[in-house]
Amino acid sequence: MGCKFISLEPPILYQIPVRTTPPCFRTKAIAFSSYAPNKGEPVSTKLPLSKTNDVYSVSFKTLGACKLGISRYPDFEYNAQGGTGTGTGSRVADSDELSVSFDVKTLYIPPLTSSTTKFLGFPLPPFLKIHIVPQLLQGNIDQESGKVDLEFLAKFCFSVGSIYEAPPLVVKTVLTSDESKGKMRSGRGERLDEEGNCKLVGVAFVEPIDDVFMNTFLSLPTECLAKLNAVITLSKSS
Repeated sequence: MGCKFISLEPPILYQIPVRTTPPCFRTKAIAFSSYAPNKGEPVSTKLPLSKTNDVYSVSFKTLGACKLGISRYPDFEYNAQGGTGTGTGSRVADSDELSVSFDVKTLYIPPLTSSTTKFLGFPLPPFLKIHIVPQLLQGNIDQESGKVDLEFLAKFCFSVGSIYEAPPLVVKTVLTSDESKGKMRSGRGERLDEEGNCKLVGVAFVEPIDDVFMNTFLSLPTECLAKLNAVITLSKSS
């Protein structure tokens, strides 16, 4: 038979430390600026994000029947069907707005070519191409009202076959579903409907480039206007 040894010393109790103060949540803020054509200077806004962890997936698609215009020339008729982009969004604190940012690597906007663009009813010459290289697309979407404001930055690269390539034109504007108005150009968009369809417009001031021919031909510095029909879809990430 085994023997039991009984300890005469009292048991030692260990106290587990308890955190008495709640964890501290940090509120992030996103800043974006928009071009104010009438004042010629950027307008900055900071929007605090919600403390919740709601994250949304956002997709962007461009459609046909768009228009692009520069200086006092008539607008180009532009078929942007096939443009795409994806990004993410987070809810802005105490509002129905989402702060969205698109991944530049996923952004594609069709170039202006003889197959996508007409000027005065005629296709562009087959040797003329204008490539659009997006640099930034971010801003706010109000799910309740359908209002969209997206800061857009891109390079427009003109080329004529292999014999001529101009330095890129840098275009910075806010694509809005409301009104965009400059000194020469203006346009009004349309807010998101239930299917995500919208019309985004934006006026931008274009600075001169290091090319005498382009500066003279386009009357730089000047304003340009974009009118884009698009579909924006939002889905809550699991």
